[in-house]
Amino acid sequence: MLPAMLLATMAPSSRAVELTQGDAASAMRAALERGASAAVGLLGRADGFLGNPKVRIPLPGFLADAAALLRAAGQQRRVDELATAMNRSAEAAVPEAKSLLISAARSMSAEDALRIVRGAEDSVTQFFAAKTREPLGITFLPIVTRATERVALARKYNAVAARASELGLVKKEDANLQQYVTGKTLDGMYLVIGEEERKIRRDPVGTGSAILKKVFGSLK
Repeated sequence: MLPAMLLATMAPSSRAVELTQGDAASAMRAALERGASAAVGLLGRADGFLGNPKVRIPLPGFLADAAALLRAAGQQRRVDELATAMNRSAEAAVPEAKSLLISAARSMSAEDALRIVRGAEDSVTQFFAAKTREPLGITFLPIVTRATERVALARKYNAVAARASELGLVKKEDANLQQYVTGKTLDGMYLVIGEEERKIRRDPVGTGSAILKKVFGSLK
């Protein structure tokens, strides 16, 4: 029978395992909250979408093609009005995401945290998207609707796109302008969160956070 002292050195203590899980959970929550704050700060303001070519929401499908004809017919103002309303609605919606994103971060289990720490470069973002995309879509849709329904071209697009979708000429997700903009708003938000995650993983020291440096720095 091995001496008790030798057994103690061979077996990891539950305290050590617990500390590792605790560190991972703290780091993941910090990373998620940083990502949420970065996305809301960058996108949830004037020109957050409209002035950022990475996330600027384009006119959907055949409306983008029709826009050329409208411009040729002297309807540039109508096209610009709709493009602006779409992106402004996204900017108005994003701040509503912060509380749900942070709630998702704080509810993360230690097991989830360990898996995400050791996962792919966008594991944090994937976790966020899986937990929040559906409820945020529900939150964003009425905000987007209020901002775009005042634009006549938006109403006309929905009427035409609905018929075109039935004929298979327009993708289902593009057949309603408000749902299209909501989806693109979420895409832009998760893109920014993903960029923040990559920054943390590549330069944990540069974050100025001791826990992020400790956990992500140990992976290098």
